[in-house]
Amino acid sequence: MFYLSLIEHTLRLPPQLLGLPLNEAIKGVLESLFLDKVIANLGLCISVYDIRSIDGGFVFPGDGASTYTVEFRLVMFRPFVGEIITAKLKESDSNGLRLTLGFFDDIYIPVHLMPNPSHSEPDPEKKNQVIWMWDYQEQKFPIDGIGEISFQVQSVTYPPIPVEQPKESKPFAPMVIIGSLDYDGLGPVSWW
Repeated sequence: MFYLSLIEHTLRLPPQLLGLPLNEAIKGVLESLFLDKVIANLGLCISVYDIRSIDGGFVFPGDGASTYTVEFRLVMFRPFVGEIITAKLKESDSNGLRLTLGFFDDIYIPVHLMPNPSHSEPDPEKKNQVIWMWDYQEQKFPIDGIGEISFQVQSVTYPPIPVEQPKESKPFAPMVIIGSLDYDGLGPVSWW
């Protein structure tokens, strides 16, 4: 779920940061560049783990900032296919479920990966939302979002950045996780 990724990056250190210790100043710039951002095929950056090397310190003509080549490691969130993760329900509609880990919200459980057989019923408390029910041995087990939900990762994708996005569309998600509840032990933890 969490990995260390080694990255080399050339960065510009603004003059106002030159009064700080070099490691501290560079770590601050790296955090502003990478923290809470998705890097394609690596995942979501959680933190700067360490700085392995700093080279350079060149000041280019006409620029008051120094430029460094930095080799560092980032803690990345990137679940692997088949991994079981526990999350909370964010929203539920006729297309399936959307789950959240608290720091990552783009986890989707589509209808065809819900427990089989299952159906949806209108949610009396929330408009435009539904409550999904798993029908098992003539009983209904709701996925109501009260407790945690275990799911199995089916895929992790990094969609291409759209050139233009309609105003009514959802915000762009740079990393999307598709999960499944259609296996024993998956679904709300309270079921098991």
